[in-house]
Amino acid sequence: MSRPVALITGATAGIGAEFARQLAGSHDLVLVARDEARLGRAMDELIVKDAEHVEVLAADLTTDEGCAAVAERISATDRPVEVLVNNAGLGMYRKFGTADLAAEERQLDLNVRAVMRLSHAAVRAMSERNHGLIINVSSVSAFVPRATNATYSASKAWVTMFSEGLAVQLGDSGVRVTAICPGFTRTEFHERAAVDMAQVPERMWLAAPDVVREGLAGAFAGKPLVIPTRQYRTLVTASRIVPRPLLRRVMSRRRY
Repeated sequence: MSRPVALITGATAGIGAEFARQLAGSHDLVLVARDEARLGRAMDELIVKDAEHVEVLAADLTTDEGCAAVAERISATDRPVEVLVNNAGLGMYRKFGTADLAAEERQLDLNVRAVMRLSHAAVRAMSERNHGLIINVSSVSAFVPRATNATYSASKAWVTMFSEGLAVQLGDSGVRVTAICPGFTRTEFHERAAVDMAQVPERMWLAAPDVVREGLAGAFAGKPLVIPTRQYRTLVTASRIVPRPLLRRVMSRRRY
């Protein structure tokens, strides 16, 4: 009996690679990333472990061509994608106006435009089958104004609201949508952004396996929004309750 197929973007490192590891025991995989060499290594690792069938698809999701190639795979009726994990993302940790505009636009291309395009393909394909799951990896940054990363926070606010809106729209269709909003997670994400995170307290750091485990449990249970760990759920709740002027003052003192 064939297993369901999960397609994961940004699948060669960090949270994306952890999604692949945790889904490998129950799903066939389609791994999407830009780096073909890393895709090959990830495929080899997963085949040695639990995965029965692994496809790799090299694509740059900041481009039209990359998005079109992945959307085509999502739309395929042969070995259809039952789970889409929109995980690929980019953060710069630069005050707005100090980075090139092209870099800001590239961040939006990956964090917003690619998520919209791949979700569009998935909603159409999954709705025809009345079954499927879309997981969009967002961030707790979606809930607070970030002076050091305004575009990133705004992009994740879009991902979160977009996901919740789709969850409402598709509520009776058999297609589920979940936004997973982790806090600071130990991956290579911050290293790639070339940012010093030494000021972040140790207690605020999460491990990718824990984030993905809690995220998948909530997604498969049909939750539209999952914020891993009690401490971050408490912080997000507080951010929604406190007056916005106070929240802005608090965030203005943050250096991360």
